[in-house]
Amino acid sequence: MKNSSSLIYCLILVLFLSCAKKEKVELLEHPNVLFISLDDMNDWTQTMLGNDQAITPNLLNFGKEAVNFKNNYCASPGCNPSRSATLTGIHTYNSGMYSNYQDWRNVPMLANTTTLNQLFKQNGYYTAGAGKIYHYLQVDSLGWDDYYPTIKRPMPKDNIPENAPVNMEPFKYMYGAFDWSGLPISDEETGDFESVNFISEQLKKDHDKPFFLAAGIYRPHLPWYVPQKYFDMFPLESIELPKTLEGDTTDLGNVAKELISRGGNYHKHVVEADQWKKAIQGYLASIAFADEMVGRLLTALSESPYADNTIVVIWSDHGWQLGEKMHWRKFALWENVTKTVMMMKVPKGIQQMPEGSFIGGESTNLTSLLDIYPTLVDLCGLPSKTNFDGVSLKSILSKPDKKVSRPIITTYDYGSYSIRFDNWHYIKYIDDSEELYNLENDPEEWHNLAVLDTLIEMKIKMASFIPNNPIDLPETSLLELAEHHIPPIRSREYFFSAERKEWMKRFEE
Repeated sequence: MKNSSSLIYCLILVLFLSCAKKEKVELLEHPNVLFISLDDMNDWTQTMLGNDQAITPNLLNFGKEAVNFKNNYCASPGCNPSRSATLTGIHTYNSGMYSNYQDWRNVPMLANTTTLNQLFKQNGYYTAGAGKIYHYLQVDSLGWDDYYPTIKRPMPKDNIPENAPVNMEPFKYMYGAFDWSGLPISDEETGDFESVNFISEQLKKDHDKPFFLAAGIYRPHLPWYVPQKYFDMFPLESIELPKTLEGDTTDLGNVAKELISRGGNYHKHVVEADQWKKAIQGYLASIAFADEMVGRLLTALSESPYADNTIVVIWSDHGWQLGEKMHWRKFALWENVTKTVMMMKVPKGIQQMPEGSFIGGESTNLTSLLDIYPTLVDLCGLPSKTNFDGVSLKSILSKPDKKVSRPIITTYDYGSYSIRFDNWHYIKYIDDSEELYNLENDPEEWHNLAVLDTLIEMKIKMASFIPNNPIDLPETSLLELAEHHIPPIRSREYFFSAERKEWMKRFEE
């Protein structure tokens, strides 16, 4: 009887170990990736609460399943340098890729680097994309198996009203797409819907290898032309202006004031045309539309065979300002321009993270879009590059409340830096003017503390994070400038040159 019991025990033990071994073998080494990019979306979303007027239920619901990085920052507040840094893993100051007015593939440091989607393709993944992932026509032709509309024409046709511009009367040097209007069309008639639909169709297919699918949603990028129903969600009489402080800009240096007024002084013209509330309405409508496009993608994934083996990343290339500090658009280093959306969800059963990411977690750690590339490499079992300027967030995805202290650097052009560290924000411009804010006490950045002698040690500490040997902007990468463009800073010498001063005279009117 005793021997019989021992035999049964041994059989149960063998069966248990066999099942445990089998479970381990079944862990997925190379999960799928759904990579969702948004354009010009700041922290107004309901997941970040930068403005309580925004309506983003799909991002909000995704946040209940994912980890929301609430203090995430871009490498640069411009589409091209931010996207090229995110997708190569190399920061602007280590590549020389600083401006929208460069071709990123003509930057020597980036010419032969392996991009995110290329690395997936090289390691057996099927890669497909749609819409704006890289900067317009500056495509990565080597990294895709398929693309919509085509690899060399990556963005569907946009919707432009016949009577454009509808609201904002053009002024000298104005960006031509600075306009907003509801359109008498359905979602299905928009370019973003076409991109989303292409990726959704990819999710319906049978794939014989893992996939990396990238959906580039263009809104809320200008022009804010979206179906009228999204404007109707935000009655004009309910629109609230951003928080501002009279005299806010008096404690800023020359470069900061130049950023505000350059390009024809947008704030002055918006206010004089009585368009401030209408512009905010257009931006909120475009955010709501973009959120709906995100929702369609997430629904397509949930209804597909890949719902339980796909990592989802949602991010935006940078933030945006709508009159704060009398500044509009991106192209500045203040908090609501450099701070941007990043959320990640890792399903259970992944070899590199068997329990998946924390469900509904919020991380207040300072993070960067540069962290996306090394994180996906880590999670998907791909060979790592050696020159990542970001870090893997795998440990924070498991434990969002884990505290990690690190500085986060954002550049605008060559030689101007934003440094975020703990609750502090330090800005050092190329002309050596400075700003220092304690965001815990001054979240709107109204009070520049850089002049206080009592904070000299804090300034020294923050300045110590600035790179010692940033790469100059390579002349070979420059594109031809239009009249309204601001010439990118190529070096410190160029900033003080007669050539630049002569060009900038046009904006002094």
